[in-house]
Amino acid sequence: MQWYLERLEALEKETPEYSVCGDDCAVCPRFLAQTEEELHQTAVFWHQVGWRDRVVSNEEIRCRGCGTRQSCAFMLLPCLKEKGLVSCAACGEHPCKKIDRMLALSAEKEAQCRNACGDERMFAMLKRAFYEKERNLNL
Repeated sequence: MQWYLERLEALEKETPEYSVCGDDCAVCPRFLAQTEEELHQTAVFWHQVGWRDRVVSNEEIRCRGCGTRQSCAFMLLPCLKEKGLVSCAACGEHPCKKIDRMLALSAEKEAQCRNACGDERMFAMLKRAFYEKERNLNL
């Protein structure tokens, strides 16, 4: 993702913006990609890492934020909507099995991401984006 590599220095200074699952949207390529080429490069990378089983369309890879999605890979959004909550921390069952599963799945993908990156600075930024969930959620 050449476009992402070119922005690393600026991204390092971004103020964190955490999603429901603890991802840092402020440095997430899906959230940041704007042009058709940036979206396509992101979709190719998601496939290389194993986050998608194929290179998906630009429309499918585009992220408009958690609040606009019907569901999520970790099933946290439907749970929050069902309970009428805005964050998992407000739930009496927190942390729960969904959170435990999310952390386990995330940990499994971290090595794949490192291997697909080929650039340590890029991996460090993607680690900030996706693999510091536990810390970001104060668990």
